[in-house]
Amino acid sequence: MPVTTTERSDEVDTNLFGMGLYNEFGIESAIGYEETEPGDWFHKIGVGALKKTEGPYQFTTSYEIRPAIFQVEPLPNKLRISCISDNLYGYAYKLTKEFSLEENVLSIGYQLDNIGQKAIATDEYVHNFMGIDKGLIGKDYELNLPFKLEQNEFQMLVNPEEKMTLRSKEISFNNTPQEQFFVSHLNGSKTVRAQWELHHLKSKIGIRETGSFSTQKVNLWGWEHVVSPELFHKISLNPGKRVSWWRRYDFFPLL
Repeated sequence: MPVTTTERSDEVDTNLFGMGLYNEFGIESAIGYEETEPGDWFHKIGVGALKKTEGPYQFTTSYEIRPAIFQVEPLPNKLRISCISDNLYGYAYKLTKEFSLEENVLSIGYQLDNIGQKAIATDEYVHNFMGIDKGLIGKDYELNLPFKLEQNEFQMLVNPEEKMTLRSKEISFNNTPQEQFFVSHLNGSKTVRAQWELHHLKSKIGIRETGSFSTQKVNLWGWEHVVSPELFHKISLNPGKRVSWWRRYDFFPLL
């Protein structure tokens, strides 16, 4: 039974959009962007180098890409993927991701090394494109969070059809959203445990993501076919230093 889906459900090239458990570094800013001259290259961690255009960095801009070169190492019950970047304006890094699967648990380990001369300040999140059993978002879905929801503390709330219902620690849906919904900073200004739990009542399946870190930002995005809770991990890394963290996905039956 599939538990993830694609960003778009209409007839588009899905290779140009997100799917599954895609992660991203620096959705709001890219390292070295301000120091890079237009027409030159800057880093997008885990993607490669992007060619700068005029104006501020926007994650929706279609930048020219010089892809990073990845090494893939299959291991028993594991898959290790790594890349070493070029040095651009004093910024350089090595990124390693390790996927492991054991019974009902998928774990993703991350390691980021700063091998440049300048500090790296960024964040990382997984745009979890959840869509259980290919079903539409609606009354079968419940998203549970380990903290209290205070709507007056959200930075942004987009719920145009009012099909998303927010309770104390739970988000549900009274019907299928035909328009995109979005909440920025579900946690308000609080630093909280990095965790969410999604229940699909029809199939009686639950999915829980847990991070090894505390988070200052929890976002939620979705559409008619997909719901995407996002746990952001803030990173500040001096030259010569390393940071490691992990995300764990538990899949379990609902009683």
